[in-house]
Amino acid sequence: MSHLLIVDDEQDMVDLVTMYMENAGYTVSSALNGDEAEEKLKESHPDLIILDLMMPGRDGFAICESIRSYSDVPIIFLTARGEEWDKVRAFSIGGDDYIVKPFSPGEMTARIQAVLRRFGKVDEKRETIRYQTLSIDVHSRAVRVDGAAIQLTMKEFDLLVLLAKKRGRIFSREELLETVWGTEYSGGTRTVDTHIKTLRMKLKNEGASIETVWGIGYKFVDGAV
Repeated sequence: MSHLLIVDDEQDMVDLVTMYMENAGYTVSSALNGDEAEEKLKESHPDLIILDLMMPGRDGFAICESIRSYSDVPIIFLTARGEEWDKVRAFSIGGDDYIVKPFSPGEMTARIQAVLRRFGKVDEKRETIRYQTLSIDVHSRAVRVDGAAIQLTMKEFDLLVLLAKKRGRIFSREELLETVWGTEYSGGTRTVDTHIKTLRMKLKNEGASIETVWGIGYKFVDGAV
């Protein structure tokens, strides 16, 4: 899979984004400042950089301008600043996308994939998860049951993939909420129950592949191939 470089001075944010992106199948490295980021860029040649805007010393704008003097690696800004001027400046100096915190893991994954696709950096190897008549194409986000296409929302798809990739593992509702909706989401765990119920209905005869573990949460059945 593609290699991402996360640049953020807050270790907690680095750890969170790393968890989300590794769950999505990416290889991830990180840097806590601009100097470290440019060293890793030259050493490991990542496919895409996720760049925080507000950092001590050189901010994200300065780091982006420096990188653009010698590299066209795709750069996605990830920041709490959502003002129009910041977005305009980010794009004008060579940024390729701009994500405002708080964000959902599903949105970030989809936007990273879109930028990588534009630059021809998408790994052509397809990852497909299968169980009985259920087929999940992870990268095209396509789901089929018995050959028929199933239309899922972004959150439903992210829930399904998370569970199916870790088949047999029990996820608490809190884990699912944090991983799929993000730590900034203020809704309760009933949201997870509602989405699981709808997901099972859409999967028809394969809805039983998602089992309830009473008092804890959910798991995808063992034995998927």
